[in-house]
Amino acid sequence: MKIWLRLILLISNGLISSNTHAEEALVAVAVNFVPTMRQLVSEFESKTTHRITIVSGSTGQLYAQILNKAPYHIFLAADQERPAQLLKQDLAVEGTQFTYALGKLVLWTNSPKLKSNLSLNSVNGDYNHFAIANPLLAPYGVAAKQTLMSLGLWDVLQPKLVMGQNVSQAYAMISTLNAEIGLIALSNLVAHNKNGVSILIPENLYTPIFQDGVLTNEGAFNLAALSMIEFLKGYQASRIIIRGGYELP
Repeated sequence: MKIWLRLILLISNGLISSNTHAEEALVAVAVNFVPTMRQLVSEFESKTTHRITIVSGSTGQLYAQILNKAPYHIFLAADQERPAQLLKQDLAVEGTQFTYALGKLVLWTNSPKLKSNLSLNSVNGDYNHFAIANPLLAPYGVAAKQTLMSLGLWDVLQPKLVMGQNVSQAYAMISTLNAEIGLIALSNLVAHNKNGVSILIPENLYTPIFQDGVLTNEGAFNLAALSMIEFLKGYQASRIIIRGGYELP
């Protein structure tokens, strides 16, 4: 059911009034999107009496928590698969899955040795550790693996690979020089305004990172959650999302 129809139904049945009291929503957010989501929540809360609490983690971790009855009202994943799986398992509201952002992958180094001449050829260069997110847990890890496979380097780099549970952990490894180079989200660099050198990975090397959200069954009658989803689809939110290092579908 469309969200606006759900709201009308609630009002017509007398379950809420047009002067709705404030509610709170718990939103599970893929960790790469958290800095942008904080800005979105700030803007949203400045225009409404509702309140939003963010819980972050890798998409795989948050999905598993929802399967185990975590009381999240909205799930903002870094892929399309997990929201779709929640719908198939009747754990989310039919018709509410939507794409809120399109992620971008970058090759980034903070190593003085590699900064001067960074290119895709640097992936097979002279260094000790290459950081990515775990492909089993994080969609950006899947994209990183696809990129390395497209370059014919996945097997070659196995001795050098270090993996974070999510893409922000991969970013942290490179930022602290525990890994000299790696594949991370463009949004990581935008959020932290970090020194270093990066290049955008050509889109033909990995499957597009469509980041989808969905209203869980817990949020079906939560007005803060319903309002937040509508806000995420609006013009003000789109400007914030683009500034965060994403594209829109």
